Amino acid sequence: MNLQALQIGVKSFINLSSFAARSRSLKIGQLGSLRLRVMSSKRGVSSSTKSAAASIVDDKKDSKLKGTSGDCSENVLIEESCWQVQSVEFQSIKDDPGKIEAMTVQELRATLRKFGVPAKGRKGDLVFALKHFMGESSQELEERVSFNSLENISLQKNTKRTSDESCVVSINTASEVSGFKQSKRRMKQSPVEDEIVEVDTEIVTTKRKLSIKTDDLVTLPQAEPWTVLSHKKPQKGWIPYKPRTMRPAPLTDGNSVKLMSWNVNGLRALLKFEGFSALELAQRENFDVLCLQETKLQEKDVDSIKQCLIDGYENSFWTCSNAKLGYSGTAIVSRIKPLSVCYGLGIPDHDSEGRVVTAEFDSFYLVNTYVPNSGDGLKRLSYRITQWDPSLSNYMKELEKSKPVILTGDLNCAHQEIDIYNPAGNKRSAGFTQEERQSFGSNFLSKGLVDTFRKQHPNVVGYTYWGYRHGGRKTNKGWRLDYFLVSESIADKVHDSYIVPDVNGSDHCPIGLVLKV
Repeated sequence: MNLQALQIGVKSFINLSSFAARSRSLKIGQLGSLRLRVMSSKRGVSSSTKSAAASIVDDKKDSKLKGTSGDCSENVLIEESCWQVQSVEFQSIKDDPGKIEAMTVQELRATLRKFGVPAKGRKGDLVFALKHFMGESSQELEERVSFNSLENISLQKNTKRTSDESCVVSINTASEVSGFKQSKRRMKQSPVEDEIVEVDTEIVTTKRKLSIKTDDLVTLPQAEPWTVLSHKKPQKGWIPYKPRTMRPAPLTDGNSVKLMSWNVNGLRALLKFEGFSALELAQRENFDVLCLQETKLQEKDVDSIKQCLIDGYENSFWTCSNAKLGYSGTAIVSRIKPLSVCYGLGIPDHDSEGRVVTAEFDSFYLVNTYVPNSGDGLKRLSYRITQWDPSLSNYMKELEKSKPVILTGDLNCAHQEIDIYNPAGNKRSAGFTQEERQSFGSNFLSKGLVDTFRKQHPNVVGYTYWGYRHGGRKTNKGWRLDYFLVSESIADKVHDSYIVPDVNGSDHCPIGLVLKV
């Protein structure tokens, strides 16, 4: 019986030691707290296995082992080798981020493991993880995680459970090997928000072997997720949009106009949104004209909404859907009185959903548009590309005969792969079908309109829409659906075309255009 127990113990020691070596790479930031929950299978552990483990505990009760036993035995310590931060290599890559794109998958994984960062996924995921890691300063890393030369693993046995036995393995950093821990350890990671971060890893114990099942790692929240390159298939040279550093200095001569556009996804709901203040947005951006899409208002709501307008923006023009109440709807709110205003495209088949408002100013026409979505199952795709897009294009060309045109709004198309987080997975999704992208190019860009954001930022990944369903905004998995397209004759007068990704309240964020006049 003692020989059998010893064999079981040695075999379990080898399996769990291998797990311990692998678990060192599961860190958040550089080093962190890893909490492992070991659950025995519902069938239970055989009596022979239990008795074997008990005999090992009796024999080794007061001695320290270099490995671990198969069961969660008391008074077991694992002394890990020292883990040093590769500061020279870290600084080298940080000084030249281009090295990351040139690395092979094997080199990326090896580098990530050196820094204690999970190294799973395709090349794009590995590049993203390393860039995300390199984006943190060494000072921030030191503040987030304090580390010393030794890592210790303490195992705690939970004797209160019968059918589902469990134990907790906590990996912590310490200056010397600590004794047996009596409580489950949770370590605070974030220096700013003091959020508790845990990684749960189930270890399913069977009669024969120890198998590991790792859940998705919980990562620390990113305060500004749009500043991290987020794309399934990033190309060489692509960089994330960072408005703090990429926007030019404001014009000081006063000869400019600032336009903003925003799909609010329901204006009444937005005005009730606790984190939104129209006054604060106006004060911060100091816009001259604000274009709204998807207001979802009915005509009876317009007068009451006008009472909520900010002082100085007395000029407002609204159009609502008559075909379907509480649907679509667009508006222009301006502190500059336009020369004229018209609604729709002048085509009854297109004008029943309140999708277009046009305001004429001294030096340009401003066309605020909410382009129809092709819908679930692409039910409106044919209408979109064969009727709506050509009609809007012809309308723009007619206006251009008298003065330049600015087309803005939710155009419901991510034109290029750089404009969507997951291009391969959305080839038949409304807004990224080949038909819609070709129509966008042929009806607008090929007809002399310029995508101002892409002209200013040709290699920048910047999104304006994030679906609610999967929490895409927190991880910056989005689409660029909102645009300012301008006539070629005034493209050089664009001082800034920008995205305002930090404004919440809708599944879209506002976009802006500063035009010299």
